[in-house]
Amino acid sequence: MELRQLSYFVAVAEELHFGRAAMRVNIAQPALSTQVQALEKGLGVQLLTRSTRKVELTRAGEVFYDRCVRMLGELDLSAEMARAAGGRTMREIRIGTIYPATTGVLPAFLARIGRKFPDIRLHVSNGSTSEIIRQLECGKLNLGFIRPVENIGSLRFFSIAHERYLLAVPMGNPLAAKHEVTIEDLRAEKIIAFKRQNLSFTERYFAETFEEHGLNDNVAYTCDDTFSLISLVSSGLGVGFAPEWTADLPGRDVVLKKVTGIDLKIGLGVAWSKDDPTAARDDIIDIARTLGRPGR
Repeated sequence: MELRQLSYFVAVAEELHFGRAAMRVNIAQPALSTQVQALEKGLGVQLLTRSTRKVELTRAGEVFYDRCVRMLGELDLSAEMARAAGGRTMREIRIGTIYPATTGVLPAFLARIGRKFPDIRLHVSNGSTSEIIRQLECGKLNLGFIRPVENIGSLRFFSIAHERYLLAVPMGNPLAAKHEVTIEDLRAEKIIAFKRQNLSFTERYFAETFEEHGLNDNVAYTCDDTFSLISLVSSGLGVGFAPEWTADLPGRDVVLKKVTGIDLKIGLGVAWSKDDPTAARDDIIDIARTLGRPGR
């Protein structure tokens, strides 16, 4: 079993397509297939099921993929630690971010990092808070912009902002003209809410709020993301809570209203592993901390 075989297998496991995986690791598809087969033979188990239509991980493949990601992440981390001990500068920062951060704090962070370290490579990927935490823990990411979490094990987190959510109302809805919208007003409305396959921090927060005010039965439509929610509201299908930045979206027939008795604010912060020599550099963390300071 060779390290390159592990890298090849991870590429196939993540792409679930030999052609795309071969392009990703820059080898010919037949050679990639041969290497994965050799890995399976060496392990004595089948990692992938293949057909003319799709590639899927077996149960053994799922377990082995998780271990491979951790092992390769540890290898990269060890290399970074050796470079740091030898006085070498970091070469790349890999950042994971939930979507709200990409419209707010992330551009400011990238600009400051770029000025501080002009020769560094930056890679940004999107994901959920739980996905980003897993990748921080296994060394695939150096920094994550995520929802609030506890400092557990090597994981470290600090809050930099709170995102305020207001009620998005279609322009033709009578609530759009009201000076004050109340919880009682919502009982006569169809509510559009977030719902994904894996319950996120935001979804739990809203579900608990709706339950607290007896509004769960009003949820008539669900969607995966903020843009979809605004589109559904704009179409007149109902109302829904959306972050303040959606007020700047062009071409939307939506007005944002404060609801008396409901103050929805969701935290956003930065997470990293204290064992990661790249993320744990004081200047990187200090730059991230400035994002939460007014006037900076």
